[in-house]
Amino acid sequence: MMLRRPDLVVISQGDNFSAHRLANVCARAGLPYALITQKAQEALWVPDSMLGSIRRAYDCAVWSYFVSRHNLRLTEEQLGQTLRPRASVVRNPFRAIWDAPLTWPEDDGVCRLACIGRLYPFDKGQDLLLRVLATPKWKARRLSVTFYGEGAYRQGLEDMARHLGLTSVRFAGFASDIDAVWDNHHGLVLPSRGEGLPLVLVEAMLRGRVPIVTDVAGNAEVVTDDLTGFVAAAPTETALDEALERAWGRRREWRTVGEAAARAIRALVPEAPAAVFADELLRLHSEAG
Repeated sequence: MMLRRPDLVVISQGDNFSAHRLANVCARAGLPYALITQKAQEALWVPDSMLGSIRRAYDCAVWSYFVSRHNLRLTEEQLGQTLRPRASVVRNPFRAIWDAPLTWPEDDGVCRLACIGRLYPFDKGQDLLLRVLATPKWKARRLSVTFYGEGAYRQGLEDMARHLGLTSVRFAGFASDIDAVWDNHHGLVLPSRGEGLPLVLVEAMLRGRVPIVTDVAGNAEVVTDDLTGFVAAAPTETALDEALERAWGRRREWRTVGEAAARAIRALVPEAPAAVFADELLRLHSEAG
């Protein structure tokens, strides 16, 4: 059977340097390729022994895509080289319905937040949120948090919540129906230490839910503090508590803030990101050909 030579190889990498070997294989084979970086964070740096290979991977790419401006800028800093103009920001597809009505959960006196993501404290910071919720003032308030997601650290996080005496926290596992999650929650809380641009953040804003996030990666690129959500200055317990406190003080306005978030995200993210990216790949293919 004859194998067809690819016109363009698209390599998606979970961070900003893990695919360099595959990229260099494409370069040696004379195959045009584009890189998509899904995450970059300050805590993960490129060791000197890999710098040359990673720089070549970006140098030889016909284009490099990132899911946030932060990730692009940080990668340039970590590599010590400029990637633009052959680099830009692209949006990932989301699961929320674009034109779904902005319904609001029934008011039963409890403020309900969802924390959605892989149960991986190194990146997602669930431990920070648990420590904040374990303080006396938050234990005394009518606030509940549901953790959605799976991962290798679920048992440890559940044991931590139990050890801290948290009764208003539950772990609900993976949610296949994201819209059903928002039918029962007023907002999203993301205590992340590292991100690209979280799809759950885009989906929550599309549904008109209040985002409470840390200022990492692309979070603050789509959330305007005190207008379309609440941004913690850093992924620390002190900063997260401060942002939660501001959100709590305005809990009667959450629906209005969520509606502003819904308008804002529709101006920042296209309705069909996959179609937009497909057009971009066709452009690259045409130029490479």
